Amino acid sequence: MKENIINALTTWIAQRPGLEYANYGCQKAYKAELRSIGADLHDARALLRYVSMSQITGEAISEAFRSAFSGRLSWDGTKLDYCTGQYWPTEYRKAACAVLASAIWAYLRSGLEGDGVGDRIRKSARNIFGKGLASRWFR
Repeated sequence: MKENIINALTTWIAQRPGLEYANYGCQKAYKAELRSIGADLHDARALLRYVSMSQITGEAISEAFRSAFSGRLSWDGTKLDYCTGQYWPTEYRKAACAVLASAIWAYLRSGLEGDGVGDRIRKSARNIFGKGLASRWFR
């Protein structure tokens, strides 16, 4: 199951965003949006690489689909489905990041007890992914 999810997410994040230039008032705004979407791709690939190499199970990823990004990105056992919130091109990769980060958070949390668990998870995420990505997805 994990391999199927990883393959589906790999294909999902690789999709072109399909921005419509007419939705933007100027080239500067359009290019800024493209950069942001490109950064989401970078984050998604890093999170996906970690999940695929870790001991995170397919069941744990499936659970993350139900809880992350308001459950708008879902996995039915064979394919992904997405319910758009505002504008699909700007959120589809963010949804994948949220699901992956949720699965990673649960994985890093396993076995931890006591006070400051969230702080220890955030510190681990900074060590694994760097400050920028960790600050975006492990708040």
